[in-house]
Amino acid sequence: MPLEDLSIAPAGNAGERRSRAPEQTRRDILDAAIAEFSEKGYSGGRVDEIAARTRTTKRMIYYYFGGKEQLFAAVLEEMYGGMRDAEQALRFEELPPAEALQRLVEVTFDHHAAHPEFVRLVSVENIQEGRHVAASAAIRKRNAAVIDTLRALLQRGEGEGVFRPGVDPLDLHMLISAFCFYRVSNRYTLHAIFGRDLQAVECIATHRRMIVAAVLRYLAPDGHGSP
Repeated sequence: MPLEDLSIAPAGNAGERRSRAPEQTRRDILDAAIAEFSEKGYSGGRVDEIAARTRTTKRMIYYYFGGKEQLFAAVLEEMYGGMRDAEQALRFEELPPAEALQRLVEVTFDHHAAHPEFVRLVSVENIQEGRHVAASAAIRKRNAAVIDTLRALLQRGEGEGVFRPGVDPLDLHMLISAFCFYRVSNRYTLHAIFGRDLQAVECIATHRRMIVAAVLRYLAPDGHGSP
């Protein structure tokens, strides 16, 4: 039987095992790997455990992904792709520049808040010194898109007089992402030190408004947003 015809379906139903779509098997392995690596990091994550989570075998994982390195790279591609897909769904070109930027900040905030596994996996990759990202042309290409989007928004906003000139799109991306990332990555230590529950509904709403106001004020054309 070809490898792609094998299944992760429960034992006892040979028909389902034979007909299970290869793409679903790949999807299940990827979901299990996201959970494993986000919980235990790259070094602590084990292919055996990923196989156990999906009720499949290491052999199937190697067939679909090639090995642990390639599987982790696929996880990162999936996580970064989810963030970029959320941004691209907004159709910025149809919105006024300030409104488009507000929506971008809100979507970035919401995505980080809803996907702490994304934050953990990016942190893990930084421990790995970014080597998987550096080796992935797909990740670099997808992430370059958000810088192009910001550059276009800045140019449009500057032309309409709603944004000040001279703002670097990568710097703006870092400003937006830093707060959205930090409040998720450090939520447990911040709670332990300051007693603030960053997952409380009121806190999330306050922080969401705060980062939108901070970014828009930074871009204000009246000079008060200048560093």
